[in-house]
Amino acid sequence: MSDASPAIPDQPLRTLRLKRGEDRRIAAGHPWVFSNEVADTTPLKAFAPGERAQIESHRGQFLGYAYVNPHALICARILSRSAARPVDESLIEQRLRTALTLRERLYREPYYRLVFGESDGLPGLVLDRYADVIVGQIATAGMEALRETVEQAVRALLSPAVLYWKNDSAARQLEQLPLTACAAFGEAPAELGVHEAGLQFTAPLAQGQKTGWFYDQCANRARLARYLWPGARVLDVCSYVGAWAVTALRAGAASACCIDSSETALDYARRNAQANALSVETLRADAFEALKSLQEQGRRFDVVVLDPPAFIKRKKDIPRGQAAYRKLNQLALSLIEGEGLLVSCSCSYHLSPEAHTEIIQAAARHSGRGVQILESGGQSPDHPVHPAVPETRYLKAFFCRVTSELG
Repeated sequence: MSDASPAIPDQPLRTLRLKRGEDRRIAAGHPWVFSNEVADTTPLKAFAPGERAQIESHRGQFLGYAYVNPHALICARILSRSAARPVDESLIEQRLRTALTLRERLYREPYYRLVFGESDGLPGLVLDRYADVIVGQIATAGMEALRETVEQAVRALLSPAVLYWKNDSAARQLEQLPLTACAAFGEAPAELGVHEAGLQFTAPLAQGQKTGWFYDQCANRARLARYLWPGARVLDVCSYVGAWAVTALRAGAASACCIDSSETALDYARRNAQANALSVETLRADAFEALKSLQEQGRRFDVVVLDPPAFIKRKKDIPRGQAAYRKLNQLALSLIEGEGLLVSCSCSYHLSPEAHTEIIQAAARHSGRGVQILESGGQSPDHPVHPAVPETRYLKAFFCRVTSELG
């Protein structure tokens, strides 16, 4: 069982008042309050981490119910904007039910991201569904205080066999929360089963990345099929458990090679290929070093998929991160023979789509190649974008035709 959630005093909600003019972004629909926006009349230090509060404008106008963490830069996150809907069990249940309704309309099978934080009105909470196994992550003190309520709502709504908290993300450290991993109820499996586009996959739970599977790339992997042709040689860079490679092989590619720094991930890539009556080549190495080595060996591919981890996690990482993306794309282009395909992805919010395309073009010019962007994709619809929260639109995938001559 998981540890008990932090207790919240059973008392009337206190008020967190904003400074003059700091309510405009909130009124426009953004749910975050930053610590420098809070008025001195309601000091943050008076609140306990995870405590719920009423947010008001400097004139005393009600803006919403939120949870507070005085130790975080984002010191409050709004869960309800209706004075008649305080944050309680019924609100959490209603938000979960609304999230489930969307996913059941989108997917025929129960494999998807069930809750995507702010976009589903549950900031700080991620829930992924693997049939009767739910894997979750909590990133904020306020949602940690609501953890038992979430557990009860998940059990009431879905009756899963297992709810497993994989609370090991770095975001928890920003909220001064411990890194933990444990089952709220049920017995956690060692592996997760995934069904995607008629294919069957297995991924590790405890040793897996994030919540085990990257559902956000599901729609982009489906897009790949239209650009493949019989006999295509595919290189899947930062492959994790081989989802791109196996998808390409099922779509008609002749061969696929997976590159990853984790031997465990590559073991799963081989297993996933075999489970679908396919086979993949694997190469355990740093992505940059592997691409250099393949170039020196004279290896060439028709399709290269780049799906690296986030090189830019904070604004200060932008210069170094952009250089890393440019180098990776440049190395990939050197391996593409003739008129091939480059799929260039980034999950860094701080890399804008415009900056990403500039990086692709700069890499192409440096490599003496031309590129045409045929299509761009974002995250799958089970990761909906909150129109007032740009941070919820983070994933970019550019499908690029590569030509032999400099464009």
